[in-house]
Amino acid sequence: MAEHVTVRIFSNNTISLLNVSFDLGTYSLYADDSTAIDSEIGSGHSVVIKASGNSVQLSVDGHNHGTFRTARLVASDTACILCLNPKNAKQRTYEGNLVISSKKGQLTIINDVDFETYLAGVVQSEIYGKESDIYRVQAIISRTWAMRNMQKHAADGYNFCDHVHCQAYHNRCIRPEIMLGTIASSGETIVDQSGNLIETPFHSNSGGQTCNSEDVWRTALPYLRSIEDTFSYGMKQSVWTKTMSADRWLGYFAKTHKLDTDDSLVRDSLLHFCQPVRQPRLLGVQLTKVRMDLGLKSTFFSVEYDSVKNNVILHGRGYGHGVGLSQEGTIRMVRLGIAYDSIIRHYYTDSYIQNNNTSQDIARSQQLARHIGVIIEEDKQQATQKKSKKDDWLGRLFRIRDREEREEIYDPKKQDLESDWEYEW
Repeated sequence: MAEHVTVRIFSNNTISLLNVSFDLGTYSLYADDSTAIDSEIGSGHSVVIKASGNSVQLSVDGHNHGTFRTARLVASDTACILCLNPKNAKQRTYEGNLVISSKKGQLTIINDVDFETYLAGVVQSEIYGKESDIYRVQAIISRTWAMRNMQKHAADGYNFCDHVHCQAYHNRCIRPEIMLGTIASSGETIVDQSGNLIETPFHSNSGGQTCNSEDVWRTALPYLRSIEDTFSYGMKQSVWTKTMSADRWLGYFAKTHKLDTDDSLVRDSLLHFCQPVRQPRLLGVQLTKVRMDLGLKSTFFSVEYDSVKNNVILHGRGYGHGVGLSQEGTIRMVRLGIAYDSIIRHYYTDSYIQNNNTSQDIARSQQLARHIGVIIEEDKQQATQKKSKKDDWLGRLFRIRDREEREEIYDPKKQDLESDWEYEW
């Protein structure tokens, strides 16, 4: 298992200016390889990084420190949170370290972060719900994907990007219940019958039937088989419709795919196409291509022709490419009480879960889960109270752990004042 990963964040944005503030803990700021700019930056401080060609300009609290090749913000301990305010993009928060460089006036921002912390952020970005097993399933498939694709961006100097090209990672995990589900999955990955990590694609909703991998991509994989998936019915993304003129619909196939739409048989097939079960093609045209070109939610649709208005109405099912796990199907299965490992075997044929944890890893995870459980219960009891940044679950977690460590060596003769129990970074 990896301990740390590097993730390019804001990878789909053009960022030339970044303002960094600090929600929790302290950081050290370095320029280039080892030039120390400041070793005690925390709450109330601000670091501004501006792109300048292939260099970055650094300012701390309004003081300009000069132009450098790279800038690094290094956390003083595990419980540190950065707040990133880029120009032309929404604010985000992350844990771990930050490495910033510039190329042709655009910043490259890389989060160097603990692997499991990254996974919790992915789970938060990729799936919705309340039940712990929903997060556990997503964490297992996201961990498996990450372990299998660790070198995906090696040529670029980092492991992953933060977009769907890899996995969405649009914030640190701010919900302790999501972290709890991620911890429950600790060490778990999905392997095939030979014990090799599998590819774990997922999508929002299958519409009632998943796709074979070769119907969407080139390779037929034994664990990515089309299956019936009634659990995806009745969810948010189960059905959709799209209306367009018949001229546009027919014209698309004529111009893009060179079909003779003047031929009555071709025309009739295009205007009355029906999919009681999934099909990969329409008159030889790959439906994945149609979906991408016309911006459809899925390839699982049938066509209704309105001759009065000369329109076609696409009646679609599901959302996404349809291969592998249906996220909304997973949510439904969890709510029906189906075990998380059964859900994974349902969507990934002839696969099984492998746990790589040692007894020490298990003990550490159990302790962490117990501490986070305390925080969740406290939140339930104080649901109406307004919280500040100091009430973030991560800071509270470390205060709990600090107190437990103090109790183990507690000596009433030496520590008899409440002030001795105050948490310090």
